[in-house]
Parts: sequence; structure tokens; C-alpha cells
Amino acid sequence: MLVAVLLFALGLVLLIKGGDWFVDGATGVAHRFHIPEILIGATVVSIGTTLPEVMVSATSAVTGHGEIAYGNAIGSIICNTALIAALTVAVRPTATDKKSLRIPVLFFFSSMVLYSFSAYVLGEFPRYIGVILLAVFVGYIVLSVISAKKHPELAAEEPEEETEAKPSLLDKIFSFPHGDLVKDILLLAVGAALIAVGADLLVDNGTVIATELGVPESVIALTFVALGTSLPELVTAVTALIKGHSSLSLGNIVGANLFNLVLVGGVAVTLNPFVVPASKLIGGLNASLLIDIPLAALVMAILTVPALIRGKLSRAQGIVLLCLYTGFIAFQFIA
Repeated sequence: MLVAVLLFALGLVLLIKGGDWFVDGATGVAHRFHIPEILIGATVVSIGTTLPEVMVSATSAVTGHGEIAYGNAIGSIICNTALIAALTVAVRPTATDKKSLRIPVLFFFSSMVLYSFSAYVLGEFPRYIGVILLAVFVGYIVLSVISAKKHPELAAEEPEEETEAKPSLLDKIFSFPHGDLVKDILLLAVGAALIAVGADLLVDNGTVIATELGVPESVIALTFVALGTSLPELVTAVTALIKGHSSLSLGNIVGANLFNLVLVGGVAVTLNPFVVPASKLIGGLNASLLIDIPLAALVMAILTVPALIRGKLSRAQGIVLLCLYTGFIAFQFIA
């Protein structure tokens, strides 16, 4: 137990530093190529912070634990939106770039329709659904790049609070001049690696701790595993917020939620198809179909629809989302 706690703490440290470097590299690339920060957040940063979910879900699917792969994807969407995004919005409401937000939001809800069709109509996730989800992922990346090229006027926003740049550890080791493209790419790569390793340590040892405390596996998948694999999004969102890159933070959350459906879910289902888990029932009905999937869609709607209409986020949205997440966690442990 003590070893698990120590490794859990090490994972947290790696996540924090990895998130710091990853945000620096992502914003450097965005500014260098005049890419909107919300777009770089919804693509490059989101892929990096979704790596833990991909690894956990793929491993779970291959080893026959489809309920963990499923719970991780849906639980991470709920956690990303109703906890991580909610915290950043409640602390620091911000304006949003409606044009750059449209594509990831449209892809998310379209993918949610496909995911819901498999869950409610088919009652399972066959391999061809996984292939379609992966195809949607590729289509999203291609369309995002095309959109960025067609709309060069959506230049990367400047940080809301300018601070004097300090040399990073990579600068000191490799003596790169500030703003060098090679340094930005190295920050992205090393940051992503630290995030992946740190999240892996957190998930593995967090699950060990939870199991020893007697927490059911179905609850672990939707809460502990989902929260553990969502910590990169939390670290990245908070780091981006502190450094004044609020659009990068929002873009990362929206993009990560999309990738949880099409990349995380797509990889898991393609590797090993599985049925919809029914480990918890409400009145004889599958609790996942009654609570988990509808809540994932609802919290995303609460976060993104007002942003698309008004072009800004409000503190009230964050508070409502936090209340929903609190209720969701209470339900998992009480019901």
C-alpha cells in the first residue's frame, strides 16, 4: 500500500511538469504558425492529453475488460467537462472563439449519436463501429487543418497576461534560443511522454489503492480510472489558465472529449468488440444507459452551446457543472 501511494505521488509530479512543458510547446507552435490556440488545443494538445485514456482503454479491451474501456471513455468525458472545465470556468470565465469551436463541437455530438446508436439500439460495440469512429477521428484532424489554412485571420491569440519568459530546463540543457521551433517540438514530445508515464502510474496505483479500500470495479472505471486518465487535461487546463491561454484550455477539453469517443473508444472497440456493461441497475434498467451516456451529452451541451451562441463562458455554467459532477459521484458510491 505504501509503495502504491509513493508511485501515485510520483505520477502526479510527472503530470504537473509534463503539462507545463506540453502547454509551452503547444502555444509556441501555435504562435509560430499563426494557428488559433483553440484549434491547437483541440488537436495537438488533446491528442497528447488523451494518450492515457487510449492506453488504458486499449489494454482493458485486449484483456477482456470492456467495462473499464467503456467506463473510462464516458467517465472521462463527464470528468473533463463537469469537473475540469467547470473548475476553470468557475474560477475564470472567459470569451471564446466561436468559429474555431464549431468543428470540434459538431464532431463531438455527431460521434455521440453514433456511440448512442451502438449502446441503445445494438446493445454492443461491434468492430465496424470502432472502424467508423477511427475514420471520424482522421476526418476531424484533416478538416481542422484545412479550416486553419482557409481562415488565417484566426491568428493565435496573445496571452491574456504577458509575463517575462523564463528559460526552461530544455533551454538550459540544449542551449536553444527562446522560441526556437526545435525547442517547442521537444517540449511537446517530452511533455507528452511525462504526461503518459505519470498518468499510467496514477491509474495503476490509484486502482490498487481503491481496490484495497473495497471500491467496486464498475465504480473504479467511471470514477478513479476516469479521473486518473483525465488528470493530464486537468493539469494542462490549469497550466494554460495560469499562463493566460484560456482558449487553449477550452479547446483542449472539447477536443479531448471528442477523442474519448472516436480515438479512445474507436481503438478499444476495434481491438476487441464488447457489449454495453450492465453492472449497475436502476429499477431493473441499465444505469449506464439511464445516467452515464445522457449525462455525458448534457454536460457537454451546457459547456458548449452557450459558448457557441454568446461567444463567452459564464461562472454560472461552471457552478452548474460542478453540482452535476458532485451528484454523479454521489450516485456512483451511494446507489
